[in-house]
Amino acid sequence: MTYKKKEIFTHQITEKLAENYKEILSLIGEDPSREGLLKTPERVAKSMQFLTQGYKTDPVAILKSAMFKEEYQQMVLVKDIELYSMCEHHMLPFYGKAHVAYIPNGYITGLSKIPRVVDAFARRLQVQERLTVQIRDCIQKTLKPLGVAVVIEAAHMCMQIRGVQKQNSVTTTSAFTGAFLNNRKTREEFLTLIGASLH
Repeated sequence: MTYKKKEIFTHQITEKLAENYKEILSLIGEDPSREGLLKTPERVAKSMQFLTQGYKTDPVAILKSAMFKEEYQQMVLVKDIELYSMCEHHMLPFYGKAHVAYIPNGYITGLSKIPRVVDAFARRLQVQERLTVQIRDCIQKTLKPLGVAVVIEAAHMCMQIRGVQKQNSVTTTSAFTGAFLNNRKTREEFLTLIGASLH
């Protein structure tokens, strides 16, 4: 049995992007007609579509696709969610992990939907601060829980390989609503849990 990778791309967009990337290769002093670069424009065009597929994803619909009535009113935490995004200032990657919690108020969502919401917003040109707030607000507005907490820890390639060139720096952002914002004990429990190794 042979392996066949299946990815979906828009042919017209791929062609237009590839033309532009071919021009970029020339502008930086490369020869886009040499063997190693012949297919590079098309590869990068497809890669860029994959890395920005969040524009075509509806995070609200993701949550609503698995909303269930439930009386549970304790913290639901999904931590260490792998996160990959693109800095909108330099179009270089930033990557790390997200920790997302909410306290249900009549409705819960499928656990896999939380990482999918993270991906829906991360797979766009982003800044970490906005990404953190978008995840928080989407969950708050859709599930209407008693509170939402989001913490993102990420390393930014624009800081590591250009500019200030600090390879070991990590940026942490947080956003809270409801019980996590107004109740110190609830917030401290969340922060303790995301720092604990429970598994």
